[in-house]
Amino acid sequence: MGTVVQELRQAGVRLGASCLGVALLAAIIAAGPVWAGMGDAVGAASGAGAKTSAASAEVSASQFSFASIDGGNIDLADYRGQPILVVNTASLCGFTPQYDDLQALYDQYSGRGLMVLAVPSDDFRQELASADAVKEFCSVNFDLSLPMTDITHVKGPEAHPFYRWVASDAGFIPGWNFNKVLIGPEGQVLGTWGSAVKPMSAAIVSQITPLLK
Repeated sequence: MGTVVQELRQAGVRLGASCLGVALLAAIIAAGPVWAGMGDAVGAASGAGAKTSAASAEVSASQFSFASIDGGNIDLADYRGQPILVVNTASLCGFTPQYDDLQALYDQYSGRGLMVLAVPSDDFRQELASADAVKEFCSVNFDLSLPMTDITHVKGPEAHPFYRWVASDAGFIPGWNFNKVLIGPEGQVLGTWGSAVKPMSAAIVSQITPLLK
């Protein structure tokens, strides 16, 4: 992680967007990432392919869609009534082995309604050059079968609207790869976790299991 990790350690604090004014939050989103704590920073998000730009608490996750790595779209409305764990990923990160846990989580709970969505992103300069390369890497190294988006921005001025909504609604922006966002059955943000929290950890699983069939 190099310079980024050093910045995170030097910062030593967590910036909660809930204590920021709306104007300040907008300025942060326009400026780019805000580093705060190892893999659990808040920052901004945006991008292409959403049905609507998020602006208020009335917006829900079911109003967004992503371009799929396999072509077509992944429409979150198709998973209304189910929990969704959305994770921004990268192929060349120190946390990339978490793909194994993401697949294990998906294998164990997808039959009971859990959707796990991997969102490859090069925003932290650790993703491969093309969606085809990402798809091959994940298939060969992790036998990944869970849904994946195309390479997507998760922070900064080009961030996908889903991530802009998460920043506005929950005050959370990915500060590094493999940050997690749990969406509840009603489309609300129920939890967010940084890179160091593994997908199969008790912190995450305990939030998911009460939502399952």
